[in-house]
Amino acid sequence: MENTYLTIVLAPLIGAIIVGLAGHRLGRTLSHSIAILGVTVSTVLALYVFNHHVLQGAEVFNENIYTWMQVGGLNMSVGFLVDNLTSVMLLVVSFISLMVHIYTIGYMQEDEGYTKFFSYISLFTFAMFMLVISNNFMQLFFGWEAVGLVSYLLIGFWHHKESAVEASLKAFLVNRVGDFGFLLGIAVLLMFFGTMDYVEVFTLANQVNGQTIFGDISVITVICLLLFIGAMGKSAQVPLHVWLPGSMEGPTPISALIHAATMVTAGIFMVSRMSPIFELSDVALTVVMVVGAITAIFMGLLGIVQNDIKRVVAYSTLSQLGYMTVALGVSAYSVAIFHLMTHAFFKALLFLAAGSVIVALHHEQDIRKMGALRKKMPITYITALIGTLALIGFPGFAGFYSKDMIIEAVHFSNLPFADWVYYAVVFGVFITAFYSLRMFFIVFHGESRLDQHAEEHVHEPALSITVPLIVLAIPSVIIGYLTIEPMLFTGWLDNSIYIDASVHGSVAALKEHFHSAFGLLQHSIVTVPFWMMVGGSLAAWVFSLYRTDWAKKIQERFHRTNYVLESLYGFDRLNDIVFANGSRKLGEFLWRISDMTIIDQFVVNGSARLMRFMGSVIRPVQTGYLYHYAFFMIIGLMLVLTWVLVVGENPLIQLGS
Repeated sequence: MENTYLTIVLAPLIGAIIVGLAGHRLGRTLSHSIAILGVTVSTVLALYVFNHHVLQGAEVFNENIYTWMQVGGLNMSVGFLVDNLTSVMLLVVSFISLMVHIYTIGYMQEDEGYTKFFSYISLFTFAMFMLVISNNFMQLFFGWEAVGLVSYLLIGFWHHKESAVEASLKAFLVNRVGDFGFLLGIAVLLMFFGTMDYVEVFTLANQVNGQTIFGDISVITVICLLLFIGAMGKSAQVPLHVWLPGSMEGPTPISALIHAATMVTAGIFMVSRMSPIFELSDVALTVVMVVGAITAIFMGLLGIVQNDIKRVVAYSTLSQLGYMTVALGVSAYSVAIFHLMTHAFFKALLFLAAGSVIVALHHEQDIRKMGALRKKMPITYITALIGTLALIGFPGFAGFYSKDMIIEAVHFSNLPFADWVYYAVVFGVFITAFYSLRMFFIVFHGESRLDQHAEEHVHEPALSITVPLIVLAIPSVIIGYLTIEPMLFTGWLDNSIYIDASVHGSVAALKEHFHSAFGLLQHSIVTVPFWMMVGGSLAAWVFSLYRTDWAKKIQERFHRTNYVLESLYGFDRLNDIVFANGSRKLGEFLWRISDMTIIDQFVVNGSARLMRFMGSVIRPVQTGYLYHYAFFMIIGLMLVLTWVLVVGENPLIQLGS
């Protein structure tokens, strides 16, 4: 199986290298065929691995493939850990990436950087594979940084747009903040555990538990919080969320890949993988839960005031990542992965459907300039409807099962603030339904607001765009129903995730109250989340179709609240004033102190002045007269003789008695 795992990881890399180096000579068709072939091979083999490990129950594979460095007792290797969690992630990442690759053929067909884009997205897939399949923190960090680097290249792909360049730089810098915390966490872990191998760390966790650092602070808590800072950056949790909406400046295919299956899921996956460590710190779990709830509720509210079709979907990603993080906080790691999986399908579907609309309208993204597209774009309309219903948690669709399980897991949690978090995630259902259907109704229903040229030429895009939509729509409907029981309750992830059920009993309580997927569907109409979803849907219909003037009146009536939302809570302004301007002023201050004063004035100019002064003192001695030099030689000789005869270590002349 080792060769199979290697092929899964390396196939996209080989495709990326070939297309990246020779794409301009190979031509567009051959280039995208090579890139798609690499990802197809990975997808087929990932399906085989999923069957081998998850369905057939094969043993966990954990071996080092290559030793990179040996420092004393520390072994730094490239290794693979393939268990059920890895198998699920490999299949999700490869399948979504394959759909995005196919979709890119139609979306980027007129772009000059066509072959380069295919090279980048294949490289992105390789980086995520390396992150997912790693068995040690060094390789995890490599994949962690690689997805960050490639995301920078892809978000700023249209580098002729200043906004794209700024967005890519923001993503890179914000993730550096999270990655710094992540690296510190790995350093503290290495200091106390003496190893970076997952299995060894998990084995030693109970021994390290109880040790303290910085006084009486638990080492495990410090490690977990630092690792979670890294997850906050990658998975865009408040306050390190500001980069994700800006990532919409990149082409739509990469928006789908980042938001659905790669970069933003890395943090959720990492915390789930580290469950044996996080289970030892209730403080860390509480922080994770609260941060997730804040992100879920407040980022969802921002989706209400967005008018860019991609940004609405982007803020829905932020909110849904908050739900996943909440699940991690209440030790429902398998539920978080379940929602990650279902979300990957319907979020990729929504982004690609949004891209289909954008292509049809000649890259128009303002939903206020759309409307009545359902008849002109029936395939996009139906698939977007399916994705929207899955997102809002409509009974029977994929998102319904995973989101309800998160809410119920919070309900059964005994962590501090769990009650508050429960009300937050329930209210989040109303918000999600409102902004999702608001966008859907404005884009596909109501009156057409298209200009005359767009109205005459709008039509369904090419098959390379619509086929991935249809394919993604299928799991967006059925994947939740088919996998909820095996993934959460009958052991699919038992060999990957550890939960201390004696302390954190959310999943055990879920299992006790769960009967079947169909039973959950039957029971849905009497649950609070269902009626919150209905309420949000009705509100969206009223404000988007029935009384469109009410929205403007409410904005005027609550103008201060609207200003806060439209200014994105002031995070960008705060970052600009405090961090950007603050950094510039700090740099200017240090420049004046260190460069201008210490280095220029003291070291450089000071040494020159010292030499000039010494020269002015010595210069009068250089008279040019021979007898003056003879005089100084005699004086010097007398001083040397005096030292030797009187002052030296063994003087020949003893002064005094």
